[in-house]
Amino acid sequence: MSIDVKSKLCGSRETRIGSITGYSGTLHDIGQQLSCSGCPEEKKRCFSQAAGCASGCALAQAAEINDVAIVHHGPAGCAAIAQVKPAFDLLANAIGRDRNNFAYTCTDMTEADTVFGAVDGLADVIVETYNRYHPKAIFIGASCVSGVIGEDLEGVIDNVKEVIGDIPIAPIHCEGFKSQIWASGFDATYHAVLKYIVKPPQKKTNKVNIIGFTAGMAWNTRADVIRLLGVLGLEPTFLLAASTVEELEHLSEATASITTCSTLSSYLGVGLETAYGVPFIRSLQPHGVTGYEDLARGLAKVVGKEAEMEAFLQEERNIYLPKIEQIKKSLEGKRAMVAMGPNLGANIARVLQEFGMKMEHLTAWHFDKQYDDGTRPQALQYLIDNSPNDFTYSVNHLQNFEYMNILNTLKPDIFISRHPDSAIWAMKIGIPSYCVYDEYNVFGYKGTLRFGKTLQDLIHNRSFAENLSKHVRLPYTDWWMNQKADAFLVNG
Repeated sequence: MSIDVKSKLCGSRETRIGSITGYSGTLHDIGQQLSCSGCPEEKKRCFSQAAGCASGCALAQAAEINDVAIVHHGPAGCAAIAQVKPAFDLLANAIGRDRNNFAYTCTDMTEADTVFGAVDGLADVIVETYNRYHPKAIFIGASCVSGVIGEDLEGVIDNVKEVIGDIPIAPIHCEGFKSQIWASGFDATYHAVLKYIVKPPQKKTNKVNIIGFTAGMAWNTRADVIRLLGVLGLEPTFLLAASTVEELEHLSEATASITTCSTLSSYLGVGLETAYGVPFIRSLQPHGVTGYEDLARGLAKVVGKEAEMEAFLQEERNIYLPKIEQIKKSLEGKRAMVAMGPNLGANIARVLQEFGMKMEHLTAWHFDKQYDDGTRPQALQYLIDNSPNDFTYSVNHLQNFEYMNILNTLKPDIFISRHPDSAIWAMKIGIPSYCVYDEYNVFGYKGTLRFGKTLQDLIHNRSFAENLSKHVRLPYTDWWMNQKADAFLVNG
């Protein structure tokens, strides 16, 4: 399997790689199904709460780029998903980059536009956005409304190019109705980057494309990444937060691509590899001791510097492993539940097991049986092959009522999530929780030690969560909290 970067769009994860949003079973059960049939049986919901939108994820990724403008072609209400985070302004300032050319605008489609079309209005907004902000590239974000009435985004782009001139204008086909999996939005944005912005390589560089969510918001963490790559004579290109259009144009010239989350990055990594020959390092992600060493060795092998990397890792082990072992003594046997995207969740579950903790349940927001190159997600496979105990596994699609039921049933010592809102709900029933928002918080030996100390503090200082639970009235009845977790799941 490969990626055609010249195609109009990339398609949803459901249609491309058979991803699912509903499942309830165990880790070993899903591993057995993958081994036998290659695809776990999807469960459908007869009841569902609101979930994330692929369009929101797509345009949030594009909004991280430093010097672009986004024109959201949809009603004003759709623009409420705009994630224009002040954190990216701070990051840009910290690394000496000007973010004043960034803009997020909306065409504000009306009811009349759904009848008569809005391509003329879209063209006007594109031109006005360019004249006001002079971005280095413009992304046109589709919406459910523009998709349903069949707006020709490519045709509009061809027309306005005569007015704007020679800057990339890229449509992002991220209509929310096309996919129940919000990660399809990541793919839509990366497809636009690959097709319209990345240029064929003129030369090979010592750059490494590091594809992640936050690009290491903490400055000291970025320094840790730079130090690791420096052992191999390499330099990082952090993607996409505070990256520039010029950097994106040269992604095809990199020595390799690595990632902190394969769910996010697999489309871009595989796309760069199949279209331009940039090696995509298929390793565990650099969380915990095992993941960090696996990625570091994989990257060292590409450049033929395995000995240099082993020497560096041994120095780091001598510093951090004794401290990590001390933390492990206080965490061993503690029970945990994790709810995250499928790849990051599997990696964090592995880190908890490295601390000697017992995994009780892992919830994935969706499930990828494979990536676009046909490979199985390595983080999940590692868990299946190496987990010291079987545990329940569900695919949840951010259905709050489902994982609240599981939390109430299991009552783990700690709940770890990727999203602040889900972490809050666990605390409402007295369970300490931790939101791993910046995935670099668990990067390498140092990050693993920091993560362990945080877990130690949260588990042993429970008074805030316990006191909060005494003053919160939940919307869930005792009847629901005592149901089986898969009560609303039926065969597909």
